[in-house]
Amino acid sequence: MYAGGRGNDEAREWARFWARVNTTKLLPQRWVTLEVPGRKSGAITRFPLGMARYQGNWYLVSMLGECNWTRNVRAADGLVTLRGRHTRRCRLIEVPPDDRAPILKRYLAQVPGARPHLPVDRTAPIASFIALGPTYPVFRVVPEP
Repeated sequence: MYAGGRGNDEAREWARFWARVNTTKLLPQRWVTLEVPGRKSGAITRFPLGMARYQGNWYLVSMLGECNWTRNVRAADGLVTLRGRHTRRCRLIEVPPDDRAPILKRYLAQVPGARPHLPVDRTAPIASFIALGPTYPVFRVVPEP
């Protein structure tokens, strides 16, 4: 459904479905819909995502690697809205590739839908995740005051 890092029609339909479900407050806090202005159009784009909690912080991980939402977040200087149980403005701060391995491991443990997309088993040792750091963007979620 994600050939070339871009969702096909079926993937986009599922994304719309999960974006609606995420705002019903029925799911755990880690399921959110990211809203960010498109870097070219400026129109708000929405992406349903799962967050991982690691060492007291929430993180968003791109299970597809570099993709539209990661480029849009960078173009917006990290300012986004997360909708889920609560709606909140946040700043997403990109984690350096060398620091991503433990977060990626935790992400696979907490977000089962990502497992088919990352080429490492969730039970693999942390050393196996080091090579993924440069390929899979990770952002720390910081609520805006």
